[in-house]
Amino acid sequence: MRRLRRFWKLLLAAVSLVVYWAPAVYASSLCSLDAYKTQAGLTASNQGGALVVTWGGRGGQELRMRLGIHDGTPTIEDLSVRRVDGEWGSIGTNLTPEFRVVTGRRRLDQEQYPALKMAFHGQVTQAVLDHYKWAAFWDAPLRIPGTEIAHGDSTPPPDGIPGTNELPLPRTEDEVTRATASYQASSCAVKTNGERLEISFPGVDMGIFSGGLKYTIYKGTNLLRVEVDAKTDRDDIAYKYDAGLKGLPITPHAKLVWRDTSYDWQSNAFVAPPYDEPAVVVSANRTIAAESAAGSIATFPPPHNFFWTREISVNLGYTWYRRDSETSYSIGIRQPEDEIDPAYAGRGPEDRRQNFALFNARPGTMQNMPIYFEIDAAPGRETIEAALSYTRDDHYQALPGYWIMARHFHTSPIPRLLAMGGLATPLPDFELMRTAGVNIVGPVGGGGLQPTGTTRIGPRQTPPRPAGEADKNPIPFFMRMSEADRLKLQSMYYEMARLQSRQNFLIMPNEELFNYPLPAHNDILISHPTYWVNGRKPGQPLVEDDPKLGKVYHIGGPEDLVQMMHKEDAFLMMPHPDTKGSAGYPKAFKDESYFTDARYRGIGFRWAMDLDRSEKRLSDYRCMPLFDEMNNWVADLPTPPKYMDAITETYEQGPGDDFYANNPVSYIETEGTPGLDNWKPIVDAMMKGDFFVTSGEVLIPNYAVTGTGNHRTITADVEWTFPLEFAEVVWGDGQKTDRQIIPLTDLPAFGKHHFSIPFDATGKKWVRFAVWDSAGNGAFVQPIKLPAAVQAAPDATVD
Repeated sequence: MRRLRRFWKLLLAAVSLVVYWAPAVYASSLCSLDAYKTQAGLTASNQGGALVVTWGGRGGQELRMRLGIHDGTPTIEDLSVRRVDGEWGSIGTNLTPEFRVVTGRRRLDQEQYPALKMAFHGQVTQAVLDHYKWAAFWDAPLRIPGTEIAHGDSTPPPDGIPGTNELPLPRTEDEVTRATASYQASSCAVKTNGERLEISFPGVDMGIFSGGLKYTIYKGTNLLRVEVDAKTDRDDIAYKYDAGLKGLPITPHAKLVWRDTSYDWQSNAFVAPPYDEPAVVVSANRTIAAESAAGSIATFPPPHNFFWTREISVNLGYTWYRRDSETSYSIGIRQPEDEIDPAYAGRGPEDRRQNFALFNARPGTMQNMPIYFEIDAAPGRETIEAALSYTRDDHYQALPGYWIMARHFHTSPIPRLLAMGGLATPLPDFELMRTAGVNIVGPVGGGGLQPTGTTRIGPRQTPPRPAGEADKNPIPFFMRMSEADRLKLQSMYYEMARLQSRQNFLIMPNEELFNYPLPAHNDILISHPTYWVNGRKPGQPLVEDDPKLGKVYHIGGPEDLVQMMHKEDAFLMMPHPDTKGSAGYPKAFKDESYFTDARYRGIGFRWAMDLDRSEKRLSDYRCMPLFDEMNNWVADLPTPPKYMDAITETYEQGPGDDFYANNPVSYIETEGTPGLDNWKPIVDAMMKGDFFVTSGEVLIPNYAVTGTGNHRTITADVEWTFPLEFAEVVWGDGQKTDRQIIPLTDLPAFGKHHFSIPFDATGKKWVRFAVWDSAGNGAFVQPIKLPAAVQAAPDATVD
C-alpha cells in the first residue's frame, strides 16, 4: 500500500510538471526569430515565455529589455541598464505602451482654390481637388465650427465648391473621432535590419486605424523607438497622435526632470495626488526624463516630421506626464488639438490663426506614429543632454566655408521695431535664429513693404476691395501704395538689415512678390540694395535715376522683372510651391520664358505643408516630386537645372519658441565673404547650386560627380546623428525620374562616411544625391546637368 501511494505521488508530480511546463515550452517561442541574425552587441532570444533583448549602448553601457504579452498587450516586463562592469539596475517593470489618436476631416486649403482656378484656367476638376487637399496649409480639422475667414473672399464658399465633392463648412462635432489603442497580440517577430532589431507585434486597433506595434533597438546607442504602424481606408482623414509609456514606478528616488523654455531645470517628485488627465509640460527641446535610482529614461518625438506647418513656432507643450496611482506614473509626447497664440489671448476665435492642419492619412497608407526613448544609467539631466545630442542641442552645426541660411520669415520688422523703439533695437526673431546657429536670415518684407501686415501685436487686417466696377489693376490691391511710400519703406527695410546685422550674422532683405508681376508667390533674392516700384506707365523707361537712391526700376510685367534681375544680380525662388496661393505653380507657367530663364532658380523646401507619416522623406508628396519634375522640364533646354532651397513660412519668433523643429536650413558654400549691403557671395553661390539643404541632423559638406562620358562616380562626405536609413542617387531623362536606393542601416549613429557610388550616365540628363535617417530627417544637394552628348541606351535598368 505504501508503494502504491508512492507510485501515485510520483505520477501526480509528473503530470503536474507536464501541465506546468507545457505552456512554458509553447510560450518559449513567443517571437519568431526567422529573420534574426546573431551579431555581437545586439542579441535576442526567447527565454521563459518572453523575448530578451540585450544590446551595447553609448559609452560602454549595456541595456536589456524583456518583452512579453499580457492579456494581448505587448509589455516590457523589465527594462534595465548598467555601466561598464556594473550591476544591472531596473528602470521599470511591466511597462506598457499608450497611444491615442484624434481624427478630423481634411478640407481643401482655403487659399488654394483661387490659385487653382487661375492655374487650370477655371477647369478645376474633382481629380485636381482630390490631389491638392493633401497639400493643405489653411486647414484646422479639429476647430469647430471653423467658419472664421483668414483670407477674405479667397475662402471656398461655405456650402462647398459647386459641382464637386468638397466638404462644406462649418465643421461639426461628429467629424471628430478619438480613440486609445487596444492590443490583441499573441506572438511577435524579430527582424535584424543592419545594426538594428525590429520587434513587431500584430493586433493593434485604434479607432479608425488598425495595424501593429513595433519596438526598434539601435546597436551602439541607448535609443529605443516604439511606434504604432497603422492605416485607415477612410478618405479625407487628418489626425494627430499622442504616445507614451505607462507603469513607471514611484519610489523615493523617482522624479521628473526637464528644462523650461527659459532653459532652467525643473523637477517634480510626485507630491501631488493621482490625476486622470495628462499634465502638459512645455519643455525646452521637446524632451522630458523620468529619473530613478537605477538611471533615467527620457522621451521625445521625432525632431521635425512630428510638426505640421504653422504660422508661429510657439512651444505648445509636446511632452506630458500623468500620475496614475500612488505607485506608478506615465510619460510621453503629444500634440494639442488647436493653435495657441499668446498674442491673441482673450480675443475671439475670429482673430486666431487659422492653420493647424494635422497629419494627412491618405486611404490605405501605413502611418508611422513613433515615440523615442533614451535610456541611461545616469541621472535625468545627463540623459536629456544625451537625447539632445541627436539634434546637436537643437543647433545647426557650423561647417568651414559655409554660411547657414534660414529664410522666408514674415517678421514685419519695420512696424515692430518702430513700436519697440527704433530700427536698431535687437529683434527677438533674429536673436533666436542667431542662437540656433543661423548666420544668414532672409525676411520677406511682409508688413514692412505692404500697407497692412500680419503681426502678433494686432489681428489680421485685410483692406476692403475697391467698390463699383471690376478692378482691372493687375497689382494686387493690398500691395498698392504711392511710389514715394514704397521707396521710403524699401529704404527703411535696407537700413533695418544693416542695423540688425552683426559680425558673422547678416540680414538679407528679400521680398515676396504676391501674384505680381508673375502669377503665384515668388521670392526675389537680391545681391545688394535694389529699388523698384510696382507698375510702369506707357512710355515710362524701365529704370530712372533718383537723386538719393540711385537707380529705380519700374516693373510693369515679367519681362521688366527679368531684366532687372539680370542687371542687378538677383534671382527668384517660389517659396511654397504647389500649395497655398501657389497651388498649381510653377507647373502652370513652366513653358514661359521667365521661368526657363536662368534667373528663375527654382522652389523652396518646407516639408510640413503636406505632412504624411507614411513618407520616408520630408515632403515626399509635394516638394521632392516637384523638385525632380522641374528638372525634367528643363533637361533639354539651354538653361541651368532648377534648385530647391530651405524656407520657413512663419511670422514672429521669440525666446522659448521651438525654432529648430520647424526650420530647415540651406548650407551655402561661398567664394568670398558677404557683408553689409553685399549679399553677392550668397547670390552667386546659390545661382551655381553650391549649397545643400538639411533639417539639421544630416550634413553633406562635400559632393561631386566625377568621371567622363557615361562612366561617372558620385562622391559625397556625409555626417549624421540619428542612425541612417538610406542614401539615394536620383536622376531624370527629361521625361521620368528614377533612383538608386542604398540602404544604410548597417552604419552606426553619430558617424561620418565617404561615399563613392559608380554611376552609369547613359540616357540620363541630370543627377542629384540625398541621405535620409531613421527619424525622417535628411539632407540633399542640388542637381547637376549631365553633358548632352550622352545618348540614351534602350532598356536601362535601375537598382
